[in-house]
Amino acid sequence: MIREVHRPKTVEEALDLLSRQGMITVAMGGGTVLNRPSSDASAVVDLQDLGLDKVEVQGHLLSLGATVTLAALLDLPDLSEALAQVIRLEATYNLRQAATLAGAVLSADGRSPLATALLALDAVLEVARSGAASEQISLGDVLPLRGEKLRGRLVTRLALPLNARLAYESVARTPADLPIVCAAAACWPSGRTRLALGGFGSAPVLALDGPEAQGAEAAARSAYSDAGDEWASAEYRREIAQVLTRRCVQQLAPA
Repeated sequence: MIREVHRPKTVEEALDLLSRQGMITVAMGGGTVLNRPSSDASAVVDLQDLGLDKVEVQGHLLSLGATVTLAALLDLPDLSEALAQVIRLEATYNLRQAATLAGAVLSADGRSPLATALLALDAVLEVARSGAASEQISLGDVLPLRGEKLRGRLVTRLALPLNARLAYESVARTPADLPIVCAAAACWPSGRTRLALGGFGSAPVLALDGPEAQGAEAAARSAYSDAGDEWASAEYRREIAQVLTRRCVQQLAPA
């Protein structure tokens, strides 16, 4: 139940509201998550007037404002096909018009294609806090402890590498469904390779971050050795994760 709506004009004003005691206060970008039914009384901090929807290229980094919508992200020129694929899988056309990048990532569970891909790409969040300089925190450090890491703080930007190639593979009940198992692998010119797995649990998991892709399949099997739930057994996920990882690595292999 939303009892208060605030629309601050500065990030500092937003942080003052988010750090209040006595009432649950949450940031709102597109509102797609907050529109879900809830019995909790809360205050909402509308981020629309903070100018957090800018897109910039900074060297080898693509810097994306927290309130850039998934639709706007999908329209970026030169967006990789793999990243475009996960955005389409993440939300329907109508939801993409409102859903923001930060909102989609920070509310994601383990079945999120977008969070899985961004974890593979080693995305970095810029996090503002009242009275202090902004911090740069890797997405992998934030996802498992979102409540603790972001309490009273505000994600303002997200940075992605432009010099990393991405591959994504998934298995789902239908092509439009969220995955039962998915794998995303990113490779840098140096050979560094990161592998993330999704489809299970409260957040995607990082299975590999190494100087090369060697051992990726074994890492996938190990990461999903106990990944059973009502959707699939651990044995199934372990085997499929290995197959999907192999496909990703083959896509990223030099021609």
